[in-house]
Amino acid sequence: MERAYLAGYDWGGRAANVAAALWPERVLGLVSVNSYLIQDIGAAMEPVAPEREAGFWYFYYFLTERGRAGLAADPQGIARVIWERNSPKWPFREEDLERTARAFANPDYTDVVIHSYRHRLGAAPGAEAYAAFEARLAELPAITVPTVTLDGRADGNFPASDGSSTARHFTGPRLHRQVVNAGHNLPQESPEAFAAAVRDVRVLRHTYVGRDGFSGRNQDST
Repeated sequence: MERAYLAGYDWGGRAANVAAALWPERVLGLVSVNSYLIQDIGAAMEPVAPEREAGFWYFYYFLTERGRAGLAADPQGIARVIWERNSPKWPFREEDLERTARAFANPDYTDVVIHSYRHRLGAAPGAEAYAAFEARLAELPAITVPTVTLDGRADGNFPASDGSSTARHFTGPRLHRQVVNAGHNLPQESPEAFAAAVRDVRVLRHTYVGRDGFSGRNQDST
């Protein structure tokens, strides 16, 4: 597939953001939960608000060998705690968690997770094969493709915003929305709002590509 619309949240959203920033000619449009997700490695050790630091307990846990052992022993239990905090209004079922947990059985699961969190805090090097890409991403490149960004109003770790704090990173047409009662796993908690964003980014592309002076507007989605 040469060109596509990309949509995601968390790790998937980060991958979509990276692709849109580095290869915009292949990305028709982007839907991103929590807005701009390219990691600012240079600011990794700058503190955030205490209540947010408390929610990131697993970042620091995974910096330790105790955390590695804990993840290897009970990845589903750790996921449950994170889900409950990050999506406090989501009445997920055990079968929802179990379905996701099937992916935890991969033999490299623990190593991949541990490396990701250590890398984002500057405690592990990136992959040498991707050093050139990482250098470009460290400059926090702008995303130029049509974009719809979403924030869940019930996200336990990432407070919903009006999108202005990340506006400088989106130089193409952009819409930003807040989704009521949605937590961090917005696509699964509010699939209608997420699907609507995917549809709307296509409209955004067809409406605004080629025009100058576009100004994104904030919208609230129910």
